[in-house]
Amino acid sequence: MRLDWVQQALKNRLGFVPFPATLNVRPKASEDLQGWQALRKENGISLPPKDRDHCAARLFPVEIRSPLPGPHQTIKSAVLLPEVTGYPEDKIEIVANVRLKDELGIKDGDQLTLEFLN
Repeated sequence: MRLDWVQQALKNRLGFVPFPATLNVRPKASEDLQGWQALRKENGISLPPKDRDHCAARLFPVEIRSPLPGPHQTIKSAVLLPEVTGYPEDKIEIVANVRLKDELGIKDGDQLTLEFLN
């Protein structure tokens, strides 16, 4: 994420400059995992590699809903799925233009709601 070409490619595809780190989450419920595994088979938005030394990826636009009580804040972001052999099937990497933990007031173990957008 700190690579300039990745930052520019994400900006071109998503319309925002991403914070230089991802928020990594894992589905807790089996039906959420099954949904994520099915979605992984979809095309998403292509993120081609700069050269042979880097991997391609796909992007899936999402909105994240704050788990905190009160008015729910949503943040437009995207799931980044690297196309590499052996990538964990239950790992979901989220990119956004802000540091999501700070913006949402979350810590490790908190639950999030992701709404995948068309």
